[in-house]
Amino acid sequence: MSMFPVVRPRRLRASAKLRRMVAETRLHPAMFVLPLFVVPGEDIANPIRSMPGNFQLSIDRLIPVVAEAAAAGVGGVILFGIPAEKDEEGTGAWDPAGPVPEAIRAIKESGLDITVWADVCMCEYTSHGHCGVLRGEIVDNDATLPLLARAAVAYADAGADVIAPSDMMDGRVAAIRSALDDAGYNELAICSYSAKYASGYYGPFRDAADSAPAFGDRNTHQMDPNNVREALVEVEQDLAEGADMVMVKPAGPYLDVISAVRATVDVPVVAYQVSGEFSMIEAAAANDWIDGDRVMMESLTSIARSGAGIILTYFATRAAHKLTTQKSESQ
Repeated sequence: MSMFPVVRPRRLRASAKLRRMVAETRLHPAMFVLPLFVVPGEDIANPIRSMPGNFQLSIDRLIPVVAEAAAAGVGGVILFGIPAEKDEEGTGAWDPAGPVPEAIRAIKESGLDITVWADVCMCEYTSHGHCGVLRGEIVDNDATLPLLARAAVAYADAGADVIAPSDMMDGRVAAIRSALDDAGYNELAICSYSAKYASGYYGPFRDAADSAPAFGDRNTHQMDPNNVREALVEVEQDLAEGADMVMVKPAGPYLDVISAVRATVDVPVVAYQVSGEFSMIEAAAANDWIDGDRVMMESLTSIARSGAGIILTYFATRAAHKLTTQKSESQ
């Protein structure tokens, strides 16, 4: 028997204030992490064609962007480096004078109240664009592990707050955890890209980071988009090896995976709203097909609703400003 008209769910939707009060999912700027691309040099802000409003930045141009994010309450930034030179092994990844270590030091010296994450992968640093050293045309998993660990220690030496390996090599969390501990960084957190899928949504990022593979693809180490149970295996393995947080990437097309991971673990679950997700929203908004800000907030809410407590997103600062505006308007 229907309870209508005694039960009317619309009563709690009657005003914006009521809707905010009973909201089951709440976004906060502190849960956002802003990805940034760092290049050597001075006074450089190269526009990224496929990611409107994003740039490859020299450190002097990076600091004001980080400062704006911090002032908006954004929880962190994650740094991706584009070195001046690349080679077969990606040795620039652990160069203490490389773009990421230098940027980490500059942010720390600025005194900005924001966490600094360092992505660990070889693809931006290798001349062939793959995520590790090659054996023929195959990425050599085990030979890559000490190189990843070396890069992680370089970022730790520079002052990173979180080390985030994204390469998807088997055993890389254990290798990085061991190297960090041996170097005296036993309290430094690792956020592993545990369920990173071989996705078509990464195209704009590869423009931004100059990291497209020169040949082949990454299907042999990144996850098959058909699989969910495999993601849980990856998560369990990374936690056993010493990860403190686990990540699902991309976010929007993999909300079911985020939800499954959240139901399985008790550690923070992170999701990366990737470049393709950002660029599709921006392109549709630029053509007046959608309300860009509304879809931005809806997409971020859906990621949080699925179970992510931290979201890497190119919308971080803009969304933080939006949340502040909404709060002000409600007072």
